[in-house]
Amino acid sequence: MIKVSFIGSGRMASAIVTGILRNKCYTPDEVACTGGNDDTATILSKKTGISVFDSEKIPELTSILILACKPQQLEQLSDTLATQSEGKIIISILAGTNLEKLKIKYPNAKVIVRSMPNTPGQIGKGITAYVPSEPLSSNDQKIVENILGSLGKTLSVPEEKMDQVTALSGSGPAYIFEFTAGLIESGIKLGLSQDEAELLAKETVYGAACLMNQSLDKPDELRNQVTSPGGTTEAALGVFKKEGLRTIICEALTAANNRSIELR
Repeated sequence: MIKVSFIGSGRMASAIVTGILRNKCYTPDEVACTGGNDDTATILSKKTGISVFDSEKIPELTSILILACKPQQLEQLSDTLATQSEGKIIISILAGTNLEKLKIKYPNAKVIVRSMPNTPGQIGKGITAYVPSEPLSSNDQKIVENILGSLGKTLSVPEEKMDQVTALSGSGPAYIFEFTAGLIESGIKLGLSQDEAELLAKETVYGAACLMNQSLDKPDELRNQVTSPGGTTEAALGVFKKEGLRTIICEALTAANNRSIELR
């Protein structure tokens, strides 16, 4: 009996499937997926033991439909899916796709949940913000939290904040990766080998993130704990301040926020 059906079988769909099976929210015989013109659905099926279904027909007893295709593919999805989605919970992980657009496509769904996960969800360390089209019943709330929680932590927000969420946490991992790449590149220029620079940079970012997540101190306070007057850290932070690092970060998030608005 298929309870959860995925439209799309890419990385985030794979992460959710792996998570809900790992957390024993569902068993493989209760989950199915479909893909596009590639072999992602077959690969996901072989990896997890879930079923593959024809994209034109959702398994009959499905109660939860998860939209995990590319945002630009939404309009290409068969109109028969709209009829078949009647009375179902629809969870969308399509970036930049607002509830209004989803409700036009699936007007008879029981409830539509728009969500914004991020890539650390692939290892269960992500954060996913979400907003339902209407208040969720306690049972539906549990279902949504179990599914999105398989990627990591969850946060309920009003829809007007979803563009900001996209700019901060949705795109945020790329900012961390870029900063880490900069640390590696700079370390090599200072004389470290590639392997040395990569190990030092990755472990430093990972360790700092873990400390920040577990500490009761705020990031500014943790920074101050590393910074001795007249020391090396203060010298580096002085350059960040002089070059306007926080201004650059704000401008970057604003650009991402504005682009998210354009993509609605």
